Amino acid sequence: MDQKTAPKIQMVDLKTQYEKIKTEVDTAIQSVIENTAFINGPEVKNFQLELEKYLSVKHVIPCANGTDALQIAMMALDLKQGDEVITADFTYVATAEVIALLGLTPVLVDVYPDTFDINVEAIEKAITPKTKAIVPVHLFGQCANMEAIMALAKKHNLYVIEDTAQAIGADFTFSNGDIKKAGTIGTVGCTSFFPSKNLGCYGDGGAMYTNDDDLAAKIRMIANHGQSVQYVHDSIGVNSRLDSIQAAILRIKLRHLDEYAAARNKVAAYYDNAFANHAKIKTPVRVKNSNHVFHQYTLQLNGVDRSLLRAYLSDEGVPAMIYYPIPLHMQKAYIDARYKSGDFPVTEQLCACVISLPMHTELEEKTLSYIVGKVLEFTSK
Repeated sequence: MDQKTAPKIQMVDLKTQYEKIKTEVDTAIQSVIENTAFINGPEVKNFQLELEKYLSVKHVIPCANGTDALQIAMMALDLKQGDEVITADFTYVATAEVIALLGLTPVLVDVYPDTFDINVEAIEKAITPKTKAIVPVHLFGQCANMEAIMALAKKHNLYVIEDTAQAIGADFTFSNGDIKKAGTIGTVGCTSFFPSKNLGCYGDGGAMYTNDDDLAAKIRMIANHGQSVQYVHDSIGVNSRLDSIQAAILRIKLRHLDEYAAARNKVAAYYDNAFANHAKIKTPVRVKNSNHVFHQYTLQLNGVDRSLLRAYLSDEGVPAMIYYPIPLHMQKAYIDARYKSGDFPVTEQLCACVISLPMHTELEEKTLSYIVGKVLEFTSK
């Protein structure tokens, strides 16, 4: 197969996914339009209840997007200016962004080189009397070591805010055999329903989840202008809500979420097999206690010019992305006298060598064969 006969390849193929559930989605959207309950309509409540059941969590509070979810969660925990919040240096900027936005102090730590997850030993070394919370990021689709993180949090009386935007549906298995969904283990979990996420809507959306009744009530109040009842404002709040059309779409897609995860794992297995024992390519490592839902499939390159590979793939019709090219501590907005180049060697190395291949639910074997062939063709030179 050459480029002329190769299928058009997308990093995320939302159109083909939509076409398979078109009738359900179109009917759901039309129903919202006909009922005209566009804000806080029954679809939002029904989605909340269905997601609570899926996650086995007491409270799901939908909101406008994943960044809002992180911000509202931190506001609800009454974190004060100057309080320190520990998170990973290797992640999307939103995680640190909301910490800084609220006047808190982001404390960055390195990640593990094999799994990309936050380094628990580094967390412990970073804890000071000012530390109030840890934000583990379940990066690329599998859980950080939540058993160890929760033990640290208990020891030091810290909140745990799980950033599970990339790992909704992933399971974490504790040493005693208990299994919990990503985002339901810490004090509060936060997620995004951005269209490209494993559970994505057709616009913006997000949610927080918790088993703490009082915290859930406070989160709901903050997300609704700080109102306890209409026109009674007990705290400073924001306006952050999931609209009814997006909730209706998410209800449909939630029913397929495990099926989507299985499809992503099938793609990952194909890639794994194709690149096994390749001297210049390291495939993703699965952690022992978590399954993987493969929001991204990310390779580490060794002795390969990443820029040239990406350009070559693009010329051959294969998209590839770099998540993430610059460590947080080297971003202009987050430059801090506490950190310098070399302080986070794993993150800095990953930012220089990772590349992500197309990963979505609609990838067929002929397409995968073409993608793999082009990667191997370049890296075998």
